[in-house]
Amino acid sequence: MPTTPTTLTTRHELAHWTGRAGDAAAARDQLRDLLPIHERVQGSEHPDTLTTRHTLAHWTGRAGDAVAARDQFRELLPIRQRVLGPEHPDTLAARHTLARWTGDAGDPVGARDQFHELLPIRQRVQGPEHPDTLTVRHDLAWWTGEAGDAGRCPRPASRPAARPRAGPGP
Repeated sequence: MPTTPTTLTTRHELAHWTGRAGDAAAARDQLRDLLPIHERVQGSEHPDTLTTRHTLAHWTGRAGDAVAARDQFRELLPIRQRVLGPEHPDTLAARHTLARWTGDAGDPVGARDQFHELLPIRQRVQGPEHPDTLTVRHDLAWWTGEAGDAGRCPRPASRPAARPRAGPGP
């Protein structure tokens, strides 16, 4: 099978869409097969290889293995931090997803603490109203409640803006 970058990207996309179509286990398996090829052809720290690792961890969790997903993100995060930098969007996404799978693996306090550490970074890097920042705020509130500390849930930074009304249309 060819190992050109275009072929590797196509195989990655096929796995992604296989998962999106409802077969998380098949997506995981396709990515598990693809990862060593990425590592051999492009290197273990190439951005595309890191993206494949990220996507593999995601579909591992979606296939029902939250502990393995957490562990894969735990291994991926320091590499993303070193290669891309601690505030790169892909690094922040890996931190976010690690926190989520930490909670899903049965550690709501760990998830809460990770989201608590991530929120000020997202606020500084992307701004307090950026969708990713708002998602971290939401997830922090969720995992604070799941950790049994609902009284400490963060309050919204501001009142949400009113949604514009849809105008006349077809």
